[in-house]
Amino acid sequence: MTAAQRDALAAELAELEGPKRAELVEAIATARGFGDLSENFAYHDAKNEQGLLERRIAILRHRVENAVIVEQAEGGVVGVGSVVEVEDESGGRFEVEISSVTGGVSTDSPLGAALVGASVGDAVQVQAPRGAWTARVVSVR
Repeated sequence: MTAAQRDALAAELAELEGPKRAELVEAIATARGFGDLSENFAYHDAKNEQGLLERRIAILRHRVENAVIVEQAEGGVVGVGSVVEVEDESGGRFEVEISSVTGGVSTDSPLGAALVGASVGDAVQVQAPRGAWTARVVSVR
């Protein structure tokens, strides 16, 4: 991932470990005050939410601690962190971000693997599960 992507994950981690965690602790304490815990749905809901939060924190911490930082490609060459405008065979255009984190096209995906290393104007063969198709790189930023 790029340094900017790692920094974004670290910022999300800090938010979850700080204010979000404190907010949930307060919600659990408030719900506990409502009485019998066996039928206290507010308490059980807050505890479930706490479990989901702690899982997300563990995932983010692992990603941040084990991040391998790559330099973004320069000079119109597609690499991790690049936002690429692609034109398909029918002339349709769309943008993708080459990324190793959620929200982008992975370098392990058929499109990502085909695009990495390509330059503006290159036509690449995408070996997709539903069949091969040609993509042309329109722009890279």
